[in-house]
Amino acid sequence: MLGYVVRRFLIFLASVIAASLLVFFVMSVLPGDPAVVMLGTQATPESVEALREELGLNRPFLAQYFDWAWSAVRGDLGVSFFSGIAISGQIAERLKVTLPLAFMAMTMTILVAFPAGVFAAARHRRPGDTVVSVSSQIGLAIPAFWAGLILVTVFAVNLSWFPAGGFPGWDEGFWPAFQALLLPAISLALVQSAILTRYVRSAVLETLKLDFIRTARAKGLSRSAALWRHGLRNASIPVLTVLGLQFAALLAGTVVIESVFVLPGLGSMLLQAITRRDLFLVQGGAIVIVTFILMISLVVDIVYHFADPRLRAQ
Repeated sequence: MLGYVVRRFLIFLASVIAASLLVFFVMSVLPGDPAVVMLGTQATPESVEALREELGLNRPFLAQYFDWAWSAVRGDLGVSFFSGIAISGQIAERLKVTLPLAFMAMTMTILVAFPAGVFAAARHRRPGDTVVSVSSQIGLAIPAFWAGLILVTVFAVNLSWFPAGGFPGWDEGFWPAFQALLLPAISLALVQSAILTRYVRSAVLETLKLDFIRTARAKGLSRSAALWRHGLRNASIPVLTVLGLQFAALLAGTVVIESVFVLPGLGSMLLQAITRRDLFLVQGGAIVIVTFILMISLVVDIVYHFADPRLRAQ
């Protein structure tokens, strides 16, 4: 077991290194000189070259990468050349919005999808199954940003139950901050819960066909009792991988939703940085998001290994 965890962690480290190298390479080959962006198009060639030397942009690619990577390991992602503020501090501040938003959306997704998926599977080919299947199809067809606009119109503009946008900050208290994140989290969770509901339904239906369920039924248990007592744990194992992928999708989805709700999160920061061509900030934000996604994959792999006794026996 320990050997498996160590192997997965080493794969995680190798993946982070490969991803950071790819991100750094892409940023380095994008058109446009950061020194020219900082100084403006009216700058003289001498001043541009002097700034390039100061920033280390005239050094070999690998030398630039290793310096940046070593600084990143120590928590220093450089300085935004648009604002002059440390990138690590900006990202840490923005994560106070993005991570709670993603966790809220994931929690809502699980609370809706698991009961709905199990309910549909237990009532296979009955009216309850049809209602859940149609609802999940509708959920898949609604983009998150469109759902966000509808929620703002109904619950913020017409009913005035929630703020239409913005974020007061956690210093103003838990409840105001929670209210500001609630509609964005629901917008993200709508599509993801529809996807997860279908996966849970399929996993439970496959489990109900297995031999140990038929044995439990032969011993006198009803279909529902066999499912609740013996089937749910086995059905949840393949769903774990989907949960990891969905959390990664939620992190990526915050880019659009934060713009719709004017939230000062990591996604909106990256959009602003791209618009301003603040490549150092884009580079730092991208590697943070990639690292989080790879960490989620690592945790899912380890949990999957613990949950499946067949893997523990290997």
